Amino acid sequence: MENLCKLRDLQRAIARFEISFEKEYGICFNEGMLLCSLAKNEKLSSGELSEILGLTCSNTSKVIASVEKKYLIHRVMGLEDKRQMYFSLTDKGLSLLGNIKCEYEDMPELLKRVL
Repeated sequence: MENLCKLRDLQRAIARFEISFEKEYGICFNEGMLLCSLAKNEKLSSGELSEILGLTCSNTSKVIASVEKKYLIHRVMGLEDKRQMYFSLTDKGLSLLGNIKCEYEDMPELLKRVL
């Protein structure tokens, strides 16, 4: 029971931090993680992104659509298989990612203890 309460408190701290993160940068954590994933790789397919992010294909598609509408990523057609789509960062996405600062001081105390 005690661990369940600790997990609840941790989830609440993350939720509060995500709200301030979204207000500051205009993207949610999943969108930010997608951008980080693409920064580490030149291009990724939606299936690869789904696996990296730990999201269902459906949820990954929603995150992709959201960052695409914000012009943070763009689609690239596969060279070998024209049906395959890959995603990469736009200059705007790369710029936003470079501006994101998740400073330790800005985090709730509970998250500081976990990190």
